[in-house]
Amino acid sequence: MTFYENAFEAKPGLMQRGIDNRQHLLRNETYDFLRELTFEYPARQAEYWHRDYSSEEAYLASVEPNRQRWLEAVGDFGPPAEDMAPEVEPFAENEHFKAEWVTINLYGSLRGRGVVGVPKAGSPPYPLIICQHGIGSSPERTFGFGDEGSLYHSYAQRCLEAGFAVLAPMNITEGPPRAQYTRMALMLGKTLWGLEIAKIKRLIDYCETREELDTNRVGMWGISLGGSYTSFTTPLEPRIKAAIICAWFNHRLNKMVVQDPRHSCFLHTSEEHIFVPGWLREFTDSDLISLICPRPVMSQTGKGDGISWWPWVVEEFEATREHYERLGVAERCQLDLHEGGHEIRVETGLEFMRKWL
Repeated sequence: MTFYENAFEAKPGLMQRGIDNRQHLLRNETYDFLRELTFEYPARQAEYWHRDYSSEEAYLASVEPNRQRWLEAVGDFGPPAEDMAPEVEPFAENEHFKAEWVTINLYGSLRGRGVVGVPKAGSPPYPLIICQHGIGSSPERTFGFGDEGSLYHSYAQRCLEAGFAVLAPMNITEGPPRAQYTRMALMLGKTLWGLEIAKIKRLIDYCETREELDTNRVGMWGISLGGSYTSFTTPLEPRIKAAIICAWFNHRLNKMVVQDPRHSCFLHTSEEHIFVPGWLREFTDSDLISLICPRPVMSQTGKGDGISWWPWVVEEFEATREHYERLGVAERCQLDLHEGGHEIRVETGLEFMRKWL
């Protein structure tokens, strides 16, 4: 690969060509090496996962070390503020429900915020569904406000009309600030994910103080980034009894590192907040959802959704279902594969929540 025998005698253009060509080679060698390492995942599965399917109790005990490593991966920020000091403000009210903004103490000067809605029909205490918005969005959109593309289908409102109470947490929603706070968290050995998971858990603590809410029957249903929070939070929060992951569940190895015209690849985006240290060491989507098992889980996946190529989703979901099948609870694991795109499926989701809450 010699471009010249003596650098002092090389023409400037020739030297620059050598620099560029060597960089091109080194970058591609590095990509190949890291991609190959990523796809050695089955060997890491054998090393890190030792599931016992003899009973649900034995299974939960066998995956507990993995659960603790997932908590370490997202970052544990420790016990939150003891005094939540909740503040309640009006949000929306009609003949079906009343919803309010709730603000609570989280850590130091950091506060947690979300909308809590309660039905007017039926009898309390009401089962609770956490409706988690996606990126570039807000709790308002889960209620249908500002949803010009009709991705959310007012699903928080539909849950309330169906007799469920709703908690719609507010997360940091745009890519650039998420990237900035991710950098700050990483320097502390933690992630923004861990901080916002702690907020969701603390908002559930607040809901436990409300007599009209049944926190023994809590579900979580999130779309897109909200789907990631559903799959990331539910393994760490046993009070969530059923989960719907909408427009997120994926063949994680391909999604993160394989550029392909049939899906979007995170490696080639500016969404640096998405990369969790240790994620692909042992936590592909099927393995992460195995930390939700044996609790019921559904993936809502549109064949027309550009975030994934649906045959790969089916492949990954079959690996997920295997855990439920081996425990004899296959009916708790559902794939709602439809002809639409990046959107909530209200009817199938409500049917799932009615069955399991």
